[in-house]
Amino acid sequence: MTTLIESEENKALRSAVAALGTRHGRHHDHRELWSEAGKLGYLGVNLPEAYGGGGGGITELSIVLEELGAAGAPLLMMIVSPAICGTVIARFGTEEQKRTWLPGLADGTRLMAFGITEPDAGSNSHRITTTARRDGTDWLLTGRKVFVSGVDIADATLIVGRTQDARTGRLKPCLFIVPRDAPGFGRRRIDMELDAQEKQFEVTLDDVRLPAGALVGDEDAGLLQLFAGLNPERIMTAAFAIGMGRYAVARAVEYARDRTVWKAPIGAHQAIAHPLAQSHIELELARLMMQKAARLYDTGDDTGAGEAANMAKYAAGEACARAVDQAVHTLGGNGLTREFGLASLVTAARVARIAPVSREMILNYVSHQTLGLPKSY
Repeated sequence: MTTLIESEENKALRSAVAALGTRHGRHHDHRELWSEAGKLGYLGVNLPEAYGGGGGGITELSIVLEELGAAGAPLLMMIVSPAICGTVIARFGTEEQKRTWLPGLADGTRLMAFGITEPDAGSNSHRITTTARRDGTDWLLTGRKVFVSGVDIADATLIVGRTQDARTGRLKPCLFIVPRDAPGFGRRRIDMELDAQEKQFEVTLDDVRLPAGALVGDEDAGLLQLFAGLNPERIMTAAFAIGMGRYAVARAVEYARDRTVWKAPIGAHQAIAHPLAQSHIELELARLMMQKAARLYDTGDDTGAGEAANMAKYAAGEACARAVDQAVHTLGGNGLTREFGLASLVTAARVARIAPVSREMILNYVSHQTLGLPKSY
């Protein structure tokens, strides 16, 4: 594992988080790990120091998530609460919103979910139909969201809606903080095959009345504020996938060293060794792109970060899926047992290729935005 492009401070962060993850392990208690990571300052390492954060960026936060994942103890809500919601509020929120939310998001005592995906919109955020309309000084929010992670444990959900522009009739995306106990805000758990501690929900908004202060940022900012949260989401999803892939490869390597058949460890055979080496290489390459994306984002290059974040998410998702598949295959039947803890990663690794945006939509983005080919969608 190369850390040559990391500062000494970030190397120390990586080492400390790895130790924390190892202490908790694969069968960790989610709430205990979240609480300890928050107290140690890891959950809010990307948030401003003035509001209880570490003053770092997505670079540091991605290190935390990757190392926890590599120890078998990833925290999915890190992608949502500090990375998406915390970043958006820190960049565009009012002073009151920052004081209210950022300290709790930083130390883990408060949690925020994020709702963007809709039943009919899918990956097309331009077709969001959840609508916010004014009623005096208040807003009324109506619509549906699906695949919202952790709504049951979140204090509020950052909802992506749209307002009607009176001048042009165009619908523009905007973001609202919706408290979990707001009248008209409902949730229904989605029955998933995915074995994860964080559950998925469908959310309904039935004329949810919100004060003016629930709007985050400028209602006329359009996509700028939205993608300020979506680029970190892609970078953090890459970190999640890379950590998962590293964990799988490490377990397979450990097994291949010890498992002896015909008087030799199976890791001595190239048919076992080479695919694991290939997975290690692919994960390392994905990490380099993730580090590039995080660096671009943290230095304020939103355009460059958008391209790199999409590429990092694509590369990490593909590398993770192959690494998990190869790890399970290395263990044979043991790879499907609970004892070795790899079988549940087969479904989880697939998620990294689908969410938060599919690999095909990333290929659309790169072919159109980077290569200049005609748009196909």
